[in-house]
Amino acid sequence: MTTATSGIAARPVLDKAIVRSWKVPIGLGVFALIAAMLFIGFGRDGDSTFRLSTGSDLLQLPALTLPTRLTTILLTLVLAAIAGFATMRSAAARRTPLWLIAVFGALFVIAFLTWAAAGAAVPVPGLFVGTLGLSVPLIFGALGGVICERVGVVNVAIEGQLLAGAFASAVVASVTRQPLLGLVGAMIAGVLVSIVLAAFAIRYLVDQVIVGVVLNVLVTGLTSFFFSKVLSPNAAVLNNPPKFDRIEIPVLSQIPILGPALFRQTIIVYVMYVAVALVWYFLFKTRWGLRVRSVGEHPQAADTVGINVARTRFLNVSLAGAIAGFGGAYLTLGAVGAFNKEMTAGAGFIALAAVIFGRWDPIRATLAALLFGFAQNLQNVLSIIGSPVPSEFMLSLPYVVTIVAVAGLVGASRAPAASGKPYIK
Repeated sequence: MTTATSGIAARPVLDKAIVRSWKVPIGLGVFALIAAMLFIGFGRDGDSTFRLSTGSDLLQLPALTLPTRLTTILLTLVLAAIAGFATMRSAAARRTPLWLIAVFGALFVIAFLTWAAAGAAVPVPGLFVGTLGLSVPLIFGALGGVICERVGVVNVAIEGQLLAGAFASAVVASVTRQPLLGLVGAMIAGVLVSIVLAAFAIRYLVDQVIVGVVLNVLVTGLTSFFFSKVLSPNAAVLNNPPKFDRIEIPVLSQIPILGPALFRQTIIVYVMYVAVALVWYFLFKTRWGLRVRSVGEHPQAADTVGINVARTRFLNVSLAGAIAGFGGAYLTLGAVGAFNKEMTAGAGFIALAAVIFGRWDPIRATLAALLFGFAQNLQNVLSIIGSPVPSEFMLSLPYVVTIVAVAGLVGASRAPAASGKPYIK
């Protein structure tokens, strides 16, 4: 602090602290270097084709054919330029815009697909269809995680809620032959897992992370036991649920590229669209959302103005469990058509990463879940077109993307202040 004197008054003048963060430029620089090594050092010749339309699209777009080596070299130079620009921004103590980071990521993916598809064709609509399909449980899990953390409870039990929802939906729908009742059963199962989490974390003040991990192990063990001892011997009766039919929305489903992915889906996916919008609206535009966020940020202040902190947390954790359980039902009633042991395969933990990557915002968490779903689906597409990338690397790609994203390429993020902290009145 310095003091400047002018006339009879002395006025303090605060020196601005220059804060430089090199996290983003370092991350972009590493990826630009990887691009140079992969696309230039191990460049591939030939042409890469991107099919943009399906046979049922209203407007047929011609396939896009690109020279592999030239395209990847040009995109690598653009990636290097963006990394250099980010470095200059950080040197001047200025943040790199989020949209520029998103453009960098999109260009890197395009360059990678162009390199991997040399001499082959990438079905772009199919890539998006698979991405959305793999993202649905992640999005429902992320929505549940956002609600929980906004109210001050860390929900590590998303994996267990998804798995319980998948199990219950398969059994209920198989017995009743009504997939809608299967959805109800999935929501109830998710709520039951959440009630245990809420009781131990809110009432008995047990560490929330430990409770979540234990619940995941418990649900995995129970569902695996019942699958082996009950469902497998009686699969025709207890593990043969009717799947939801796909509903094509006229005109919209015939839009090239995005139409097949967004508007040729089951009722669960259409409910997901509505759920994302409703969670965002109620969280940021209603009195309920204000109460939830106040309890998650400063429970003492919320209690002072008459908000029942324990009840607010308990109810919202239960709501989050219902949403996550609903997402688990997609695995059995919308995708696979039967319950399999440990079929969530870590989706709950990736959903939790999407919550952090999305900065505890429903819309951003949804976009993060779509990114992780894209990384999962990429291995399927590349295996079909015969990519030279080892299958072992592609299996680990979703988790690599998760680590990179959570590491902070989106910039600084702050969780709700009271998240994970028990409240003692």
